[in-house]
Amino acid sequence: MNQDYIVPNEWSLIEEGFQAAKVKSSESLFSIGNGAMGQRANFEEHYSGATFQGSYIAGVYYPDKTRVGWWKNGYPEYFAKVLNAPNWIGINVLVNGEMLDLNTCKSVEDFRRELNMQEGWHKRSFKATLPNNIEVEVTATRFLSLEMDEVGAIKYEVTPLNNDAEITFLPYVDGGITNEDTNWDDAFWDVYNTGTENDFGYVVSKTNKTEYHVCTGMISTVFLNEDKIEVASEENIEPLKTTFTYKVPTKKGQTASIEKMAGYVTSLNHKKEDLVAASKSVLSKASDLGFDALLQTQKDAWASIWEMADITIDGDVKAQQGIRFNIFHLNQTYLGKDARLNIGPKGFTGEKYGGSTYWDTEAYCIPFYMATKDDQVARNLLKYRYNHLGKAIENAGKLGFKNGAALYPMVTMNGEESHNEWEITFEEIHRNGSMVYAIYNYVRYSGDYSYIPEMGLEVMIAIARFWHQRANFSKDKNKYVILGVTGPNEYENNVNNNWFTNYIAKWCIEYATENIEKVKAEYATDYERIIAKANLSSEEIKQWLEVAQNMYFPYSEEHQVYLQQDGFLDKELITVENLSKEERPINQKWSWDRILRSPYIKQADTLQGFYFFEDHFSKEELERHFDFYEPFTVHESSLSPCVHSIQAAVLNKMEQAYNFYLRTSRLDLDDYNKEVHEGLHITSMAGTWMSIVEGFGGMRVKDGKLTFETRIPKQWKAFSFKVNFRGSIVKVNVSHAETTFTVDGDKDLKIKLNGEEVVVKATSKVA
Repeated sequence: MNQDYIVPNEWSLIEEGFQAAKVKSSESLFSIGNGAMGQRANFEEHYSGATFQGSYIAGVYYPDKTRVGWWKNGYPEYFAKVLNAPNWIGINVLVNGEMLDLNTCKSVEDFRRELNMQEGWHKRSFKATLPNNIEVEVTATRFLSLEMDEVGAIKYEVTPLNNDAEITFLPYVDGGITNEDTNWDDAFWDVYNTGTENDFGYVVSKTNKTEYHVCTGMISTVFLNEDKIEVASEENIEPLKTTFTYKVPTKKGQTASIEKMAGYVTSLNHKKEDLVAASKSVLSKASDLGFDALLQTQKDAWASIWEMADITIDGDVKAQQGIRFNIFHLNQTYLGKDARLNIGPKGFTGEKYGGSTYWDTEAYCIPFYMATKDDQVARNLLKYRYNHLGKAIENAGKLGFKNGAALYPMVTMNGEESHNEWEITFEEIHRNGSMVYAIYNYVRYSGDYSYIPEMGLEVMIAIARFWHQRANFSKDKNKYVILGVTGPNEYENNVNNNWFTNYIAKWCIEYATENIEKVKAEYATDYERIIAKANLSSEEIKQWLEVAQNMYFPYSEEHQVYLQQDGFLDKELITVENLSKEERPINQKWSWDRILRSPYIKQADTLQGFYFFEDHFSKEELERHFDFYEPFTVHESSLSPCVHSIQAAVLNKMEQAYNFYLRTSRLDLDDYNKEVHEGLHITSMAGTWMSIVEGFGGMRVKDGKLTFETRIPKQWKAFSFKVNFRGSIVKVNVSHAETTFTVDGDKDLKIKLNGEEVVVKATSKVA
């Protein structure tokens, strides 16, 4: 049974009624972020119940030394972890000296929490009766500013309802924070300076080993009934924490409130000796502006994002809420402003996966950012990997590969491999293919070929060298094989000839070769630089092609399908529908040994190849493979439902496509995988966007033109989306009766709709 406590609403997440058992889940779902930092939806005031404190800073991490029982040569030295950063949101509240704590209150009524996705703010309100019998009404609103991305703003209001009361606000910043996820219980942070300057309080800390310096600062202003008041403040400076105390005598029915501006400035953007001054400066500006004015800039900034990124669904509130929730969190996590940053699978909502970068970015996220931002954002994501090419070559070297072969990491913060599971680190090498596929996808969509001679070709050459060396010739098969791998389906480890891995290896080599020839013919200067730098010869390219042209692909004549890997048909092929619901999810109910011997597929594997290389296969072949593999797929990866939704839509299996869409869009909202308390699935959210745009919208780029094959679930009246395509903003409106386009740009656009070419006049409509 999935959770179902989030109120359906087109623009907001709403929770009604206080449920202690849901606190951790809500802390994930209602998280806020601004691309530079993020915050789980923890309570500002003290809470003694079960909670998962989480504040995170983009780009700041710790190399937690790998912990394994049996060390293997080539193992990564550490697992990179996003750090739970100093707490900036804290405001303890005393009512006549009694601590406000929802876990100990006599009663909590009218509890309501809202995350307004349209405007980018989080609000919580409730009435509570404290143990001293004082009843208060509380409203707490907060946001992380997109405009001033080192600033978070909080407005916390308390109204005594049944008596006069002294309301004491104790805003603080606390550096004594630990990660829930740690291998050796190391101290990740060293707090080396705490203090105050008038109304400004701060904690300065640095990360151990990585030496990131952070000043966590705060400035607070106190009000009574909206009027600013001067309150004598007490300050308490501790080794790890700085606290102010403001006492406000408050009549029954009056509202005492505090506005707290707080946040992080880091040595990523400032000199470490300037951090305190920089923090005071930015927080003073925010405080002078005031909460309401800063909130207005927030609303304006989000309006601008939604103008381009919104997808509308008419007639299905849960589906509408789901897609906006996904788009909202993608934009909270990454805005493309800083090429040093990337997208972690949990974003700023939890510690799982270390907050590092996976192949998810290249396989799933780049299409979303290409279409909803400008080309530079996607280019920054590609550049991130180019900047790590040297480390990727080092990673391959540690495993015995030579001659500039590159293996991009499964998990990274700085280009070094930092994943700590053998079967993933050494075997899930298909990730290398996604690096090249992302370049191909970017050039295909944007038309910007310049990236390849500037940077991309060097990446392709290094990856082609890896595939050439990773394959070996089988005399028995008279083909090249790739042994000992894990495909996208992580419920199969150490298999031979995973079809997807072999196929993408072959394609990478052929695509690299094709682009070497193109750059040679059209970019002679770049060609000479690249060939000299790589020391590449025509003989080596010939050896690559020998591997690509003679790659082995396991195939079943009986079923007329490519096999996920050698021996797949040796399994006891019992479909998921014949698996007891009590045994799901199998990753939480079964031993790993049992999972590995089963036919069950975590996510699209062979079908991932059919998604990437759709044009290489007929629709009949896709249908055969979909009908064969989907019944064995348990979809226990967040990356699974979106691919299956797109393919089901292509095959006009609309009920399946719709159900998979709901699953991907509401994966966290409805907690399908029973793990939302650990954080959200950010990278799969881009797959949700693709489910609509590529699935129901049927958008593809072919021969440099946009093509659409639109279809609409029966549950919807209409849907619409926008894409930024080569300088033109194309809006697509789909109903059961028609598909219409508008183009906002200075040139007409030729589009194919269901096989027919139409010319869309700039700012005009075509049905």
